[in-house]
Amino acid sequence: MRDTEDEDGLRRRVRAGERDAFAELYERYARTVYNHALRLTGDWATAEEVMSETFLAAWRVRQRVEPDGGSLRPWLLGIATHKAHNANRGRGRRLAFLARQPEPRAVADFAQETVGRLDDARRLAAVHAALGRLRRHEREVLVLCVWEGLDYGQAAEALGVKVGTVRSRLSRARARLGRLSEEEAARTEPRRGRGEGTGRAVFAALPVREETR
Repeated sequence: MRDTEDEDGLRRRVRAGERDAFAELYERYARTVYNHALRLTGDWATAEEVMSETFLAAWRVRQRVEPDGGSLRPWLLGIATHKAHNANRGRGRRLAFLARQPEPRAVADFAQETVGRLDDARRLAAVHAALGRLRRHEREVLVLCVWEGLDYGQAAEALGVKVGTVRSRLSRARARLGRLSEEEAARTEPRRGRGEGTGRAVFAALPVREETR
């Protein structure tokens, strides 16, 4: 009960435009928003941009927040989902432009990433490759319900759709991701190197918790 009252109090303060409330909102949810953006974009720098844009947009539309309703997490994740979609579209246009440009001269690469950082990047790329093959609406609902742990009602709030729509999209998304992850595992396993997890291990590690009501 106390947590609900605390969240409702934060809602009202955010709606009123209190800067201290926004600082608290950022402190509480910045990491959540960043992780959500990273899962949708597959790029650390883009995720940082999406996180910043999400909180800027939240400040601009703060008066749309209902004074009561509990956690602001679904609201923020809904904004972040939209921003991540726009970022992915923009990146696609940039990549298409670069693909039409002459290939640059080869230069010596003196940057040395740590093995752990490279392994993380490979795992993220493998997961994002499978997610990227889902339809946009399937990918968004999967990330919200499975990774972020939102229940159906919260995911529906974040996406602006009905609860039944969330249920059906999630069911399709999980079925398709299961098939795609098997394909991704088969593709990556033959090239597995030392210290690098297999494709199956990567996807087996994904959380599958789902809120049922």
